[in-house]
Amino acid sequence: MKLTSRRPRAVLAALAAGITVTALITSPPETAVAGPSAETPTVNETFDGTALPTGWNAVEGAWKVQNGRLVGTSTASSQLSRITFGAPLTDFRIESHLRFESAVDAGRWVAFGLDLAPSGAVPWSIATLRNGSTATNGLEFAQRTPSNTWNVTDTAAAPLQVGIGKEVAVAVEVRGSRATWYVDGRESLRTTAVNRTAAGVQGLLVNGATVSFDDLKVTPLAKESFIRKSGDPLRVWAHRGASSAAPENTAASDEVARRARAEWIENDVQPTKDGVPVILHDTTVDRTTDGTGAIRSLTAAQIAALDAGSWFAPAFAGQRVPTLVQQLDGLKTRGGNLLLEVKGAHTRDSVARIVSDVRGRGMSSRVFVQSFEPQHLRWVRELAPELPLGLLRSTLDPDPVAIAKDLDLSAYNPSDAALSARPAAIAELHAAGVAVNVWTVDDATRWNALEKAGVDGIITNRPAELAGWNAAFLQRAASRLTIVSPAPGAKLDRAQQPTIAVSSNLSEPATITLDGRPIENGAAIDTTALAAGTHEIKAQIGATTAVSTFEIVGSRTGLAHLILTSGARPAAVSTMTTLLGQGQYAVLARYAASAGSTGLSAVRLQQIVAEANALR
Repeated sequence: MKLTSRRPRAVLAALAAGITVTALITSPPETAVAGPSAETPTVNETFDGTALPTGWNAVEGAWKVQNGRLVGTSTASSQLSRITFGAPLTDFRIESHLRFESAVDAGRWVAFGLDLAPSGAVPWSIATLRNGSTATNGLEFAQRTPSNTWNVTDTAAAPLQVGIGKEVAVAVEVRGSRATWYVDGRESLRTTAVNRTAAGVQGLLVNGATVSFDDLKVTPLAKESFIRKSGDPLRVWAHRGASSAAPENTAASDEVARRARAEWIENDVQPTKDGVPVILHDTTVDRTTDGTGAIRSLTAAQIAALDAGSWFAPAFAGQRVPTLVQQLDGLKTRGGNLLLEVKGAHTRDSVARIVSDVRGRGMSSRVFVQSFEPQHLRWVRELAPELPLGLLRSTLDPDPVAIAKDLDLSAYNPSDAALSARPAAIAELHAAGVAVNVWTVDDATRWNALEKAGVDGIITNRPAELAGWNAAFLQRAASRLTIVSPAPGAKLDRAQQPTIAVSSNLSEPATITLDGRPIENGAAIDTTALAAGTHEIKAQIGATTAVSTFEIVGSRTGLAHLILTSGARPAAVSTMTTLLGQGQYAVLARYAASAGSTGLSAVRLQQIVAEANALR
């Protein structure tokens, strides 16, 4: 491999995939390193020779160096053409200039391999770019699973049309399981679901096309700054998971936050009587479980037997209080990063147990520790200097910068009320390299004010709503007329109540219809009043028109919402939620349809039966 200077062109890298589905995520490699020198490229190729660079492995398809470019072609027998190179890295940027020379159709793609075995064997994680890049899935983050199937985790339209013969600068920045797609220098898509392995390297993939590359670089990234870059959206920290939609600090609330694309999931950790760290906020189990007593007077086994979901809604019956290890394993296998609050009083030994669990599960690169207690953070710094730290505050310190420097903080996290008393502290902390994340803010008016004030992130009970607000933030300066919410191609269940949001740079208001019927900008969509399937939103200002579609789909959460808001007899609601919790969908459908037994309206009965049958 040559280490030469890069040519003065833009920067590139490519990506694509073309299927669907869920998420299978393993932990980022604890053994991978940031690189021999952060910000010094480990790969820097201008392809000035005539042969493939040393150490590059052409796994499948036709790969050659020609006219100062690397050219990759997929053939009829090699649709997933790929070449691997580089070394295992936890945090890095991969970039290149890329050009589609030919493509079978607009759906064909090129991809950066973000984590591939050197042999090219599955599983992989990739970032893809389609020839038809402005399609709703023009950009993707995707995985090829161990069973050799596709799992597409995130999609978006690129900010420009690529097409044949147009060179474009592309890049992806990867930090652990998080990644950000850049096209022509513009952030275009984020994910929290990159599948990482201990020995994974980088690569390029081509599907149904011939693509050429130049000026390809892989650069290890320095320690992450949590200060928001100009033009970036607010960082989403999901408070106790998505605690407005599911029982806090449980696997269920984590899953909702994960699906909302929260970058970080906040959980509280405290020790049991026998010293096991468990995920719970209060000093007692009384409010959020069916038990009573102080956490520290109960053993881990006693707490594990408690129901931590029924208090929130019958559909969540059986949710448990996770141990820290269980919570870490859930994030490790299903994706996500943990903002871990060391809650209440701890000894050095109890903090050491927390650190040991984090390191023992291989999750150091995906955990951020915060606490109200400076001593807890000092112990964490002493025991695990690699973990970023945040100090929680109900009132501002007389000198926030001084305490931030003393504790070596990555973030200073005040309450909204505290920060409102002295917003100038934001600039002071930023000048010292310290981010500011505000808790716990659930109101869009305050999000807007805090974004303008320069804060970096919001700790919120409503991560899905903040993620949607961020999408609107990113699109404000884009198109003259844009349907922001529901997001194009969104799949919504009955529990979601999205708001119509149309953004425009024009002075006139837009005329908006939902399935041909007028609807106001800002109006809530009642998903329980819509049929399952695809629905169309159309916005028009004069001759300018924007059209977007979304889909109503069945889910356990949606079915629970239909039952709980059905107006059926209480006994019927109890029976149906019990059957739902047990996964007895066929029995639930038959029960709901039984004549006169439930008190359901005809429309709601039909919806519940249809969704229960769809989940079978």
